[in-house]
Amino acid sequence: MRAEASVLVLGAGSWGTALALVLARHGIDTFLWDCDAAHTARLKSDRTNSRHLPGIPFPERLIPVTDLGDAPAGIQDVVVAVPCEGLGAALASLRAACGTGLRLCLASKGLEPATLRLNHEVALECLGPVPTAVLSGPSFAAEVARGLPTVVTIASTSPVTAEHFAQLFHSETFRIYTHDDVIGVQVGGAVKNVMAIAAGISDGLGFGANTRAGLITRGLAEIMRLGIAMGGRRDTFMGLAGLGDLVLTCTDDQSRNRRLGLALARGKSLEEARREIGQAIEGVRTAAVVVELARRHRIEMPISEQVQQVIIGTVTPAAAVQNLLRRERKGELIF
Repeated sequence: MRAEASVLVLGAGSWGTALALVLARHGIDTFLWDCDAAHTARLKSDRTNSRHLPGIPFPERLIPVTDLGDAPAGIQDVVVAVPCEGLGAALASLRAACGTGLRLCLASKGLEPATLRLNHEVALECLGPVPTAVLSGPSFAAEVARGLPTVVTIASTSPVTAEHFAQLFHSETFRIYTHDDVIGVQVGGAVKNVMAIAAGISDGLGFGANTRAGLITRGLAEIMRLGIAMGGRRDTFMGLAGLGDLVLTCTDDQSRNRRLGLALARGKSLEEARREIGQAIEGVRTAAVVVELARRHRIEMPISEQVQQVIIGTVTPAAAVQNLLRRERKGELIF
């Protein structure tokens, strides 16, 4: 099956390229497309993604395409790893080029800013009821691309769809667990980016391991609170797409969101930090969405609220920490 399978990957940033590398190394013809045609042309000529993953050569089965029409006719399996803000546009391009009969694996971690929707809801509107899975979990693109052992979750309401994509991706270095909580897996993957900004702010201000551990723990409580309110299951947030991804993103400087928090704490403006990082930082957009969702569901998410205030410039990082510490004492509630 693997020798004959073909997969189209949308998004040639670090994450999309890393996933394409996993598939191609697994013996699958993998077509990698990006809305930036000049970038894709460079991938095609250089046979590496020197912008995002320098020094990692493409295997023979990884084939960059500048036009979606260059992918094989009748291709069914599509992995989407574009920034959430551009998800709708990417899926519209996919629909125009490939039509129906698709199977979709959504690998972006975030929510649509304008509508507050989860990615599978955007896909349903754009493509209709196609078989859809979501991929999430503790995974830095550079480590995946280098072939370092990584463990992630693929979730779908259809066990057949989850198992199908798990079989495509699963290898000796990329282990897949299947799940059925599509909402919980996506909420965990999205909101942890906001918490990583908070962790970066804390460490950038010089606070210690005690502060970071407390922040991660209370951050997990906020993720669970929102996830359950939106229809996810509590146990999901103790797994790879919840606690696993949260710990990874809050504690390692490979995280763009954590690096943003570090930069803000050290006095850089949001735009300066973005230019320095040079890639999409999903937590910036997600913070505003999370705060609005918390308001709509009438739940408390104080860490998220303070991160959003720092991002829009109404409080300083130091003031945000003080605002959290001065909150009224209460019992420890998880959700």
